[in-house]
Amino acid sequence: MAKKPETPNYKVIAENRRARYDYAIEDDLECGIQLTGSEVKSLRSGQSNIAESYATVDDAELWLVNSYIAPYEQAMFGHEERRRRKLLVNRRELARLWSDTQRKGMTLVPLVLYFNHKGMAKLKIGIAKGKKAPDKRETEAKRDWNRQKQRLLKDHG
Repeated sequence: MAKKPETPNYKVIAENRRARYDYAIEDDLECGIQLTGSEVKSLRSGQSNIAESYATVDDAELWLVNSYIAPYEQAMFGHEERRRRKLLVNRRELARLWSDTQRKGMTLVPLVLYFNHKGMAKLKIGIAKGKKAPDKRETEAKRDWNRQKQRLLKDHG
């Protein structure tokens, strides 16, 4: 999860909690997101979901697909809730993302949608490889063991 600075503008809007369970995240990258005015207003009220969305590279551009931003009621010109939104990264990062997804069989998973300390909407995407069922069980067993260990330390400490 992204660190929370003391600035009042920083605010997590949506988080994909299942991503770390379903995928082995190898690297992450912060990128900007191209939004309309009503989308920004809706995000400020915290109405969005990135759980079933993914990122893809099409025609030398990075896109966020299937993310949900609720319609803003007071908007004169509304927006489509599940439209493809362009993600903003530099050319070098885009080339690296494209090569990782083509060659290594990786996928781009959105992790956190937030407003940074300047008040700009940002999306943290992870370069990930899908986990198989045994890997998921192993992750769950490790999490349970850590929880049990903390309990034991708290009781005896």
